Amino acid sequence: MEENLKRINKFLSEVGYCSRREADKLIDAGRVTINGEVPEMGTKIGPNDIVHVDGELIKNTKEEFVYLAFNKPIGIVCTTDTRVEKDNIIDFIKYPKRIFPIGRLDKPSEGLILLTDDGDIVNKILRASNNHDKEYLVTVDKPISQTFLKHMSEGVPILDTITKKCEVEKLGTYEFRIILTQGLNRQIRRMCEYLNYNVEALKRVRIMNIKLDMPVGEYRELTETEFKELSDLLEDSTQEIMTPTKPSRKDKK
Repeated sequence: MEENLKRINKFLSEVGYCSRREADKLIDAGRVTINGEVPEMGTKIGPNDIVHVDGELIKNTKEEFVYLAFNKPIGIVCTTDTRVEKDNIIDFIKYPKRIFPIGRLDKPSEGLILLTDDGDIVNKILRASNNHDKEYLVTVDKPISQTFLKHMSEGVPILDTITKKCEVEKLGTYEFRIILTQGLNRQIRRMCEYLNYNVEALKRVRIMNIKLDMPVGEYRELTETEFKELSDLLEDSTQEIMTPTKPSRKDKK
């Protein structure tokens, strides 16, 4: 019946193989098969259909989801395609289950990124319309002026749009804090470049209620408290998704 069918990208997301966006790329590249046939984008599957990715059987069985906070070092690439990028985040972490990053931090940047095998929560966090805060510390190549702070906070034209108003605070001669609710490609770097500044260091220190509190290159599981707060913040999101299960481990001290 129609109600038992779901799009192939949603299926791959729900079973924790990858995000819907990544699934679309796999489908477009012809790396996904349904019952031995390469599907078109948007194809729906039922409970009895057999799905493979790169020849690997994808089973619709699910353990409890994993939610990790990771302090990404400079030089690590936020991709799950281990065949393309040598310094990718998946090979660096070497987590025993298949996980994928929620969003991105570009290669020259460092700091907090979340990883999970819960594909549905990815879509909710990434939607800019949900106004989910992401906080960064940024160092630039010349003294920060009041004009710079004003333009950064009120919005600048990049990528054929005007960036959303945001909170910007000067911390020192060359350093500022910025809180974004958007996720445009290389957004902070492009904003600074528009105002004739170059970013020399960029670190993300917070995503919503999750704060960066581990050494560079290390990760930890979200605590029960963090996960509960995150779930509460996501409740009013505009995209309807499945409620994720709780992490299995207790709060870390």
